[in-house]
Amino acid sequence: MPNRAERRAAAKRNKQNRGIPQQYDETNGRNRGGMVDEYTLQERSRRLEEHEQAGEWKPSSSVQQRKPETEDINLNNPKIGGAPHSVRQVLRIITWILIVLCAIAFLVIMWIPSVPMWLIITIAAVFGVSVVSLFFVAGDSKDNPNLDANGCAI
Repeated sequence: MPNRAERRAAAKRNKQNRGIPQQYDETNGRNRGGMVDEYTLQERSRRLEEHEQAGEWKPSSSVQQRKPETEDINLNNPKIGGAPHSVRQVLRIITWILIVLCAIAFLVIMWIPSVPMWLIITIAAVFGVSVVSLFFVAGDSKDNPNLDANGCAI
């Protein structure tokens, strides 16, 4: 009976020789990662035919139930629609009105040939202050109906 070193050497030789025939082996015995190993494919096919594995793979499906913590977003939800009921919501509406009015004012003064510089500076300042104030009156993300339970936009 051969000793352990001889058995390992023989196993190594046998392992290198199976799979890809020598004339097709571009790696010359180096790492064959990513290459199709013909021996492995044939062995797997044989095992599947003999049902050695757990049988053939068959596709399956599963229906995931919707999590109850997420709210259904529709127009009948009283949290979403309706009149503003807090000071923060009123300030948010005023801020957006100022932003829209400043954008319209920019478009108007762009076509007027002689506009005083103080008017341009005032419109720019009001626009800047209103954009910055959005960060203060925006509210929590949990109150945003356009975000799901994980904070992703929907």
